[in-house]
Amino acid sequence: MVKIVAVYGSPRRKGNTSLLLQRAVEGAREEGAEVREIHLRDQKISPCLEIYKCKESGECAIKDDFQKVRDLMLDSDGIMLASPIFFYTVSAHTKIFMDRFQSGWVRKYWIDKVPFGKWQAVRKGLFISAGATKGKKLFDGVLLTVRYFLDVLDAELWKSLLFRELDLQGDVLRHPEYLEEAYQTGREMVKVLQEEKS
Repeated sequence: MVKIVAVYGSPRRKGNTSLLLQRAVEGAREEGAEVREIHLRDQKISPCLEIYKCKESGECAIKDDFQKVRDLMLDSDGIMLASPIFFYTVSAHTKIFMDRFQSGWVRKYWIDKVPFGKWQAVRKGLFISAGATKGKKLFDGVLLTVRYFLDVLDAELWKSLLFRELDLQGDVLRHPEYLEEAYQTGREMVKVLQEEKS
């Protein structure tokens, strides 16, 4: 069975990206995937404190909910991540979580000495985001951030669903086509992962 971890990065429980991710999760489950949902706002995850204890073993010295979520992600075939845009990047909840993967970066590139760009993707990532403006470069920064975050997890950015002019809670409900796209993408992701596992 395909395993997927869906990470909700919005500070709003029913924000636009949360609703979009819920639809992607529904689509994935419809195709038979096991999906674990993580709401970052409900987790106790400290920011990275640059202790660098991780240089010894690749393990972060801070013990909190980070390890539980990390282990779920490392045991997955696919990762769904959703965050609204804040100053051209992810939300604070999401960025704090990403920064804790510095320990994984240290393990991969300093301890295991994996050559940059020479690793094999073993999982796929889907990124869902919404921003308030129509800006041409609205998603440029966040896509770089997400790609390098997924790198640490040996995951490739398989697909991104990026939506402009969604700001207030519920704005996405005026666009049922966006919600349908998220649902169909969730189904498609599972089909692709199933093919790779067979």
